[in-house]
Amino acid sequence: MPNIKSAKKRVLVNKTKAARNRSANSALKTAIKKANAAIESNAADKEALVKAAMIKIDKAVAKGLIHKNNAARKKSALAIRLNASNA
Repeated sequence: MPNIKSAKKRVLVNKTKAARNRSANSALKTAIKKANAAIESNAADKEALVKAAMIKIDKAVAKGLIHKNNAARKKSALAIRLNASNA
């Protein structure tokens, strides 16, 4: 445990930010899983779920949770799967 006041504050702030990041990452993964499940089951609302997942991915990049190239790869994979299921 730190002794310096600013170090103690950093521990608390880091804990809060880690919890927020963990929650946001979990929500991102859930959205992607829902979109993939909808594509596999050929659900009626698969386009809407893919669009929602892509929005979540863009927001994760804006918040600095994932790198922009990682986001581009995830979005591309979703689009490829969606297009393949529509063909």
